[in-house]
Amino acid sequence: MAKEPAWLMAARAKLGTREAPGAANNPTIMGWAKRLGTRVLGMVYNADSVPWCGLFVAQCVSEAGLIPPPIAVRAKAWASWGVPINADSLAPGAVLVFERPGGGHVGFYVGERADAYRVLGGNQGDAVTLAWIGKDRCVARRWPASRPRVGGRVELASNGEPLSRDEA
Repeated sequence: MAKEPAWLMAARAKLGTREAPGAANNPTIMGWAKRLGTRVLGMVYNADSVPWCGLFVAQCVSEAGLIPPPIAVRAKAWASWGVPINADSLAPGAVLVFERPGGGHVGFYVGERADAYRVLGGNQGDAVTLAWIGKDRCVARRWPASRPRVGGRVELASNGEPLSRDEA
């Protein structure tokens, strides 16, 4: 049995993917949007300067055979996807939805410390990265209804990295 769910393995494989600078677009990110299409994303996605955390999560869960929520490009659309899970029942791969100035953010749980979740997400500093995001900003914790949880909570030591304040 895999130690991590398939969608989290798909996400890890994308670590380091970055937006293209200026008016250019990263063909990888634009390829995700083209494959998923307007039916999944809920909009025509035509530039990697448009927030793409929801696009990233949709791509990863789609690769694992799961269906993203309607209007998957919107981070907060993920707050009703799958089934809710309690903070004490988290496992790697859980979808976490956060409040942020001007909107929301979505990414995957990989661990936690007392004040923050370690989140693997897209559009974190314009790239697919790992970031610490305050637990107080988390508005939803979700798991796909059709898949069993693999593992449990992961306690991580603080590595001195500051909390992310705005993932746009």
